[in-house]
This record gives sequence, C-alpha cells and structure tokens, in this order.
Amino acid sequence: MPRINPLPGSNLNAPVEKAFEQHVLKFDTRITNMKATLGHSLLAFEVYMHWYPLYKSVEKILGRRLAYLYAYSISHASNCPLCTTFFRKIIIDAGERPERLELSEQEHNVIDFGAAIAEHKGNIANHVYRLVAQYYSDEEMVVLIAFAGQMIATNIFNNVIETDIDDYLKEYTPVFLKACL
Repeated sequence: MPRINPLPGSNLNAPVEKAFEQHVLKFDTRITNMKATLGHSLLAFEVYMHWYPLYKSVEKILGRRLAYLYAYSISHASNCPLCTTFFRKIIIDAGERPERLELSEQEHNVIDFGAAIAEHKGNIANHVYRLVAQYYSDEEMVVLIAFAGQMIATNIFNNVIETDIDDYLKEYTPVFLKACL
C-alpha cells in the first residue's frame, strides 16, 4: 500500500488536470500511479516529467535498445520494483529476457556504468567511467550522467512512496516480487 495515494482522476484541480492532459498528448503515454501521486504537487510533476526529453536524448546517443537497458540497469541497481518492472516490460515486449541479455562489450560497459552509478551513489571507479567515456563525447557523457541522476531520483521517489505497481505492469514483475504483490 502506498504511503501517499495517487490522485483519483475525478479529484483533480484544473491546473493538474491540464498538465496531465498535455503530458498524455505530448508524450503519447498514460498517467501512471507514480504520475498521479506526483500530481499532489504540480511543480513536482512538471520537474519529474522532464525525464521524457532527457530519455529521448539518451536514445539518440545510445539507440533505443541500449537506452532502455541503461535505464533498466539503473532501476534494478536502485532496487526500485516499479521502475525495474516498467523496463522489464519494454525488454520482454521487444522479445528478450532480462535475465539472458546478449550484449556487446560496449553495451555491457554502458549497463555496468548505469548500475555502478546507482549502486555507489555516483562514486564510481575511474576504470568504469573510462570504459564508457571512450565511446562518447563530453556532452554525451553529461547527458548519460544527468539521466542516471534523474532515473535514480525517480527510483527514490517510488521507493519512498512505495508506489503500487500499475496493473498493466503486474505480469512483468520479477518472480521474487510477485509473492509480495
């Protein structure tokens, strides 16, 4: 049970309702439990929804597949059940198994980089950084690191709130989490 319940769709003030409508239209997405909870603060909702353009930048740098694997590695290392499940869905729907990914050396380094940022609160070893920085410009590295921070912020928010996993994600939850639902 979440510590703060998502706003019910029938109980939105006009600015939040407008922000939700614009978000759905702009990003062709839905209002999830996390977003509806963020709706308690319009500013918080707006700040967290900047995740979307940042993620698009990550996709341009890494490509679609590696972008979602990078986000998955950060969420998994952050122990965020909701975000891990969200990215598991993307991986599974793309025809892969999260537990048996086939990765190139570069992809492996990027995923390890994301996980290390989350696991070590940004205090990563020089060799981990260099293994990724060899492939990307300083500008691209800034985007990748900023996205990791935004992803971790999202993970933290969901972990603190104990946001319920949305119904559309439940079939994608890892086996160890299904017992807890």
